[in-house]
Amino acid sequence: MSFKKLKERVWRANQDLVQAGLVTLTFGNASEADPQKGVAAIKPSGVSYDQLEPEDMVVLSIKTGERVEGSLNPSSDAPTHLAVYRAFPSIGGITHTHSSFATAWAQSCREIPCLGTTHADHFNGPVPLTRDLSSEEIKEAYEENTGKIIVERLNMAGGDVFQVPAVLVPHHGPFVWGRDSAEAVENSIALETVAGMALHTLALNAKAEMPQNLLEKHFSRKHGPTAYYGQKD
Repeated sequence: MSFKKLKERVWRANQDLVQAGLVTLTFGNASEADPQKGVAAIKPSGVSYDQLEPEDMVVLSIKTGERVEGSLNPSSDAPTHLAVYRAFPSIGGITHTHSSFATAWAQSCREIPCLGTTHADHFNGPVPLTRDLSSEEIKEAYEENTGKIIVERLNMAGGDVFQVPAVLVPHHGPFVWGRDSAEAVENSIALETVAGMALHTLALNAKAEMPQNLLEKHFSRKHGPTAYYGQKD
């Protein structure tokens, strides 16, 4: 069974995070799942992005987390990614970064409010925050438990996970997803952009709010059955 194309896509997604300015040093990772083969590929742990090659991507079993292909250790965040893939098979790609603005909101333990149409074009409402991990959850299976609190938060929201394809983990940073790794990167770029805009907006006007009907209009014109933004296939 060949995973060459999957590994190439994941390598490209990781490089795109760097090119978008969302990664410093080795702070971040991208993965992509292939549910038909029951695997996900992810960046290896602690390897400099400028040294990465497609063949370095590590392929793991989604079900067990066992290494299927690759000689390097997978990202330490792999259990987080796998927990999300197991819970939501429609998610095909995940990114995790420590990008400055989104991480500032996470470290402040605040969700990112929707204050304008740029946010509403990508996220149908505030970007949510998970609960804190308990002492026991931090001590044992920390990364897997991080995935579990993300899943828990998404289940609380209910509905379509692509309405708001991102979440903030307190004191940590953002996890973002898409239908594949390329879309997850795109959503990460959008998240960092609106996180910065929200911070500057509240600095100028601490009472800033967006009308709900305008939010819904902007999201629906790009997403869902009534979307009309862009070109028809």
